[in-house]
Amino acid sequence: MNARTFFFVLVAGLLTLGIFQTVQRHVAFDIPWLPGETRTIWNIDAKIDFDANNGAVSASLTTPERQAGYTKISQNAASPGYGLSFLDDGKTQKAEWTIREATGKQTLYYNIQVLEDPKSLDQQILEMPALFEEQYEAAGLAAGTVIIKDAMKTSADAFSFTREVLKQLNAESPNQNVALILTGKTNKTDVLIALLNGAKISTKKVGALLLEDGRRRQHLTPLVEVFQEKDGVISSQLFDATSINSVDRNNLLLWDQSGKSLLELTGGSDSKVSFSMIQQEQPALSALLQKNENEHLFNFSIHSLPIEDQSLFKGILMIPLGVMIVVMMRVLIGLKTSGTFMPVLIAMAFIQTSLVTGLVGFVLLVAIGLFIRSYLSHLNLLLVSRISTVIIMVILLIALFGVLSYKLGLTEGLKITFFPMIILSWTIERMSVLWEEEGAKEVFSQGGGSLLVAVLAYFVMSNDVTRHLMFNFIGLQFVVMALVLLLGSYTGYRLLELRRFKPLADKE
Repeated sequence: MNARTFFFVLVAGLLTLGIFQTVQRHVAFDIPWLPGETRTIWNIDAKIDFDANNGAVSASLTTPERQAGYTKISQNAASPGYGLSFLDDGKTQKAEWTIREATGKQTLYYNIQVLEDPKSLDQQILEMPALFEEQYEAAGLAAGTVIIKDAMKTSADAFSFTREVLKQLNAESPNQNVALILTGKTNKTDVLIALLNGAKISTKKVGALLLEDGRRRQHLTPLVEVFQEKDGVISSQLFDATSINSVDRNNLLLWDQSGKSLLELTGGSDSKVSFSMIQQEQPALSALLQKNENEHLFNFSIHSLPIEDQSLFKGILMIPLGVMIVVMMRVLIGLKTSGTFMPVLIAMAFIQTSLVTGLVGFVLLVAIGLFIRSYLSHLNLLLVSRISTVIIMVILLIALFGVLSYKLGLTEGLKITFFPMIILSWTIERMSVLWEEEGAKEVFSQGGGSLLVAVLAYFVMSNDVTRHLMFNFIGLQFVVMALVLLLGSYTGYRLLELRRFKPLADKE
């Protein structure tokens, strides 16, 4: 493989790696492409009230599990004097409060934050729930059998059977069997579960919370989850015993999927659980960081660093973009600069000081520095001594400008201290030598080119979109590197060199 082929393979590899890592990060962690995007978070409080029986108390509240459309990002509880544990037996998640002795009215609070997450999926159903025994009264048993037989005739599977049963239970003019089985029973959900169980269809009682912003003292809606198995795959649907069709799960959080009781209380009585909720909009990145805080790959990133270090890297990761601007302006345009990458450092100083303040400060410092440096050239000093003198001079000038700005009430002028002092000193030295060797025209040409490139780099490096992309998609560093390598292989004419051919064009 010759050098040219290897070069293009390297560039293609860098581009592929950078694009792949960037897209993978967006797809895997849902990092947004643009800043300013938000995600919806529901902040939900569960309030538990009960009367303690002058003894030990244990209260266990079932908490939401992973489900389609929602991801739990945090949970906590307020329980003064109580011990608190979050339990997970692999099937059900619970918050458990315990205390040795309690008397009178007791109130416990559980808070959870859930993120609306389209990528969240229900847990895979590995086995069908076991059937349970449900006894009817003598008349009810016969009526229930008839209802089951009628629904079997007009159904093809567990879901269609459930709909047929619901049609009978919710008919405007229920038949005699339905009227008999519902007599004295106010809970249609239990009746539906009993009929499905009688038909050997696995079910589970689910408590669902309707999410509406600003609602208070809400209670769970009882639903029935119906299971069926086809071709070795187990699926389920939710049904409301008071309607016919399956339940629309939009804005519905399945809080209690245990199939048992929402609250298990010992040592107390007259318990009740109510829910309050508010809807919040958070920056997408903040919400996703909370969601993925336990992801190993996400932790192995800049986001896992302390905030102070992250702020430092936000600036450092913008330097490659500034470098690419310098390469483009020098290689493609042919613009001269004082020093190769000095414009990038000036642009970083502009980001700290603001553009206008930075431009004024830079021009003043260089102009006064050149004036003083012209005097030093007559002293015939050694290079090291001369540069050291210029550095001290620059520091004194920056201090002087800072004091004057403060006394005049120009607080923006204090930011001039962000300029890189060593780079400024070398810039003054180079321009002074250039003035002596090439003349003032070349000094203004290179100085003006440096400022122009620095301003362009400033606009690119301070842009919110580019800062967001370069910080959150580290793979873009490889893309920038590949582009810089391609620019480095350019051997054609620079744009400013084309003016040499203008006389020829005029003759034609």
